[in-house]
Amino acid sequence: MCQSSFHPFLQALPKCEHHMHLEGALTPALLFQLASRNNVQLPSTDPAYTSHETLLARYSRFSSLDDFLQYYYFAFSVLIHEIDFESLAWDYFQHASKDGVLHAEVFFDPQAHLTRGVTFATILRGFTAARKRAEAELGLTSELICCFLRHLPPLESVHTFNLPEVQASFDAQEIIGVGLDSSEKDHPPSLFKEIYGPAKTRGLRLTAHAGEEGPAQYIKSALDDLAVERIDHGVRLVDDPQLLRRVQQQGTMLTVCPISNVVLRGAESVKDVPIRKFLDSGIKFSINSDDPAYFGGYILENYCQVQAAHHLSVQDWETICRNAIEGSWCPDGRKQVMLKKLAENIKDWGSRVHD
Repeated sequence: MCQSSFHPFLQALPKCEHHMHLEGALTPALLFQLASRNNVQLPSTDPAYTSHETLLARYSRFSSLDDFLQYYYFAFSVLIHEIDFESLAWDYFQHASKDGVLHAEVFFDPQAHLTRGVTFATILRGFTAARKRAEAELGLTSELICCFLRHLPPLESVHTFNLPEVQASFDAQEIIGVGLDSSEKDHPPSLFKEIYGPAKTRGLRLTAHAGEEGPAQYIKSALDDLAVERIDHGVRLVDDPQLLRRVQQQGTMLTVCPISNVVLRGAESVKDVPIRKFLDSGIKFSINSDDPAYFGGYILENYCQVQAAHHLSVQDWETICRNAIEGSWCPDGRKQVMLKKLAENIKDWGSRVHD
């Protein structure tokens, strides 16, 4: 955590998180707890699973996105019952609230659970219970985004999208949008038109991971082929000046994850994440934690590392937070509450912080 005079200011900023996988909030401590509760045998051949400390240490040495994903998907095996999903989401919401998050739009991957025999109702009830508790006890509002796994055949994603229980969750507005995640390489967004066309017709909100490990062309494909409103990650946008201008003119928001980019070897350091370029180019973006249990930082740590690397001004942070609030998919009334808190925060701290 940063030690500069900016830290109290960063802590106090009203934050919106748009890029956080609920399964990515499964800490080693909670994983071991759920494994014990559900009698799940952890791999005895991998020394990383000796204790939650050794597993956490292994998480600090990911060599690539695929290296991370093998641990990420195995961890799902401990999520079986409704209470497990509730425990997972509630753990995240507590961390987020302490970091100043007022509103979160969180991803989950139903395909990874349905194939294990866990019902969609079990997943949804657990997450919904945690969301309701977070709003009642923490004042933290949230929305659910159903993501589809791009490393699986697209027809499997189409099948999941069309399941009656999934469609019913859209009708009930328990889930407000769809997303696309997992391994990006060799899985262009265009393969998933059969989901995004009907989703748009339904009035669902649309986002997709693009331009993380994949090229800027994938960002263009997500915009053109899937008609997304947001781009998750999007750091490769800087490789295509023409596309960058288009994204700026359209006001499309990126959900940037600085620590994640470094841990998964997409950037050498947070200094190499194009925060300054995006600000100077008028690109709207939010800063997010992605998979905080695996990458060693919830949202405030991401804010702190960005500040340490880029030495942003109070006005820069006001811009980032304002764009994040205005780019959220919550009701306008909720946005106005958060914008008011942001204005109060800037007025209170603006003349007091320096770096």
